Amino acid sequence: MTTTYGSLRPPVMGTQHVISSGHYLAASAGYRLLEAGGNAVDAGVASGLVINVVLPENTNFGGVAPIMIYLARPRLLLTISGLGRWPAGIDVDYFRKECGGDLPDDIRRAVVPSAPDAWMCALQNHGTLTLEEVLTPALELARDGYPLSEVVRNEMLFDFDVRRPFPENAKIFMPNGQVPAVGELVIQTALSDTFQYMIDVERENASKGRAAAIAAVRDAFYRGDIAREMSRYSELEGGFLRFEDFRRFSVKEEPAVIGEFNDYRIAACGPWCQGPVVPQTLQTLAYDDLHELGHNSTEYIHLLAEVLNLSFSDRDYYYGDPEFVDVPMNALLSAEYTRMRRTQVDPGKAFSEMPPPGLLNSGERWPGPCGAAESGTRRFETDTSYTCVIDKWGNAFSATPSDSNTRAPIIPSLGFSLSSRGTQSWLHPDHASCLAPGKRPRLTPNPAIAFHRGELFMPFGCPGGDAQCQAMVQTFLNIVVFGMNVQKAIEQPRFASLNFPNSFWPHEYLPARLQLEARIDSAVVDGLQKLGHDVEMKHSWEPMDMGVMSAITINHKTGVRMGGGDPRRDAYAIGR
Repeated sequence: MTTTYGSLRPPVMGTQHVISSGHYLAASAGYRLLEAGGNAVDAGVASGLVINVVLPENTNFGGVAPIMIYLARPRLLLTISGLGRWPAGIDVDYFRKECGGDLPDDIRRAVVPSAPDAWMCALQNHGTLTLEEVLTPALELARDGYPLSEVVRNEMLFDFDVRRPFPENAKIFMPNGQVPAVGELVIQTALSDTFQYMIDVERENASKGRAAAIAAVRDAFYRGDIAREMSRYSELEGGFLRFEDFRRFSVKEEPAVIGEFNDYRIAACGPWCQGPVVPQTLQTLAYDDLHELGHNSTEYIHLLAEVLNLSFSDRDYYYGDPEFVDVPMNALLSAEYTRMRRTQVDPGKAFSEMPPPGLLNSGERWPGPCGAAESGTRRFETDTSYTCVIDKWGNAFSATPSDSNTRAPIIPSLGFSLSSRGTQSWLHPDHASCLAPGKRPRLTPNPAIAFHRGELFMPFGCPGGDAQCQAMVQTFLNIVVFGMNVQKAIEQPRFASLNFPNSFWPHEYLPARLQLEARIDSAVVDGLQKLGHDVEMKHSWEPMDMGVMSAITINHKTGVRMGGGDPRRDAYAIGR
């Protein structure tokens, strides 16, 4: 059975440049800089900064921002580890003894804000414009306001219904005691003042040259007045971050992790995030005739879900900050290993629980998921967005900014909150991502870039927590195996396995659970249930549970760039 669906929107095509972002104002900001002569990095950083303003329920200037960059000349592919670290003064025993084994939903789970450093690192090393030029669209929207969209308002209402907003957050996002109506302006004055301060520092150092001036802003943020204010606020509110944590922090440029799917190479960030799940899953599927199975047929969904379960098992057992744990990434992405893992899928029966990791020594006992409790329900975090660009020179930018600015306490003088990404750590000592001083939590946001026969093919990514990799794999296969254009591929109904511990604290675990969008054929649903999947139906176009994709493909014969944006949310593409 093969069932595909039409598109609500046409793909956006251009021969010069295309940008696709999680909010149309972010896409507009990046397009504005592309038209002004900027490259993909300039546009990508500008759009990411705007996302930090216009999607406060999902992202935060003080949050995280993992980035991938491809430069056509000199064919350079790199990642930027836009992920903060736990404070030096943290102690896992504090949470075990003083918090009853809980990781409280407050400033005590804060890690060093990494997004500012990631944006500036990308711009300083690989952009062409000044920070002022790139930051101005975000500053204008923070200072003058932006009209609140329905989907963002609904998520704010949900957030504030579940959690009472912190006082400073309420002043910004509930100025009259309630969330503004759709179309009303949201103004973030303190955040615009922070942006202006950074621009002023760059201006003061302009005589040193563009890169040195941006470096001066990075120093002002992490070693100057902003760092001192972040430290003061953290200490005042009972957090663990101190000035030395900011002063010692910097993101890193690192090589990508790469897997293969036939003539395609799929690049991801390293195992400090869940990114390698995407190339590992696709490489495991490389020898299957997926087209013959039929798009979104029972057999197709079963196979993909089971292979994803295998990859997520390896993620849960092995992935963590490679500076603290030995992650066997080369072994996990070896052709021999992924072929072996494929043999562990039973076409007639679903995994009833998360399968064991695949590199256990003979006779080694797997104790099961560490620090995870089985649960009948699972909460989804909705604190991520995405942006990607391909410019006229063939450069590509792919980034996944994250961390809600509505659910963590905002520093009144700065207008942003400290990164709450500590929520993706474990307290169990045997877990690869167990909390430790200076360690990075294992991050869910994970941008990707695909190549075809050595040429740039597609930057792609999405928000959605544990659904991110799953949506990315399905969208990639919709394009590469089933020949859909990028917009049609994004709009197809999706599924998401939950047969592994949630990446977010308290790491709920739902064995055999498989979520399906309601548009999937009922006969397929029945077939999956008969195979043993614990099926849960979700509304069609569920905003975040199935991921919210953006992607751009490039045809090197015609030069056409084709962008898609997910109608499940406010994602849009713009191009020329």
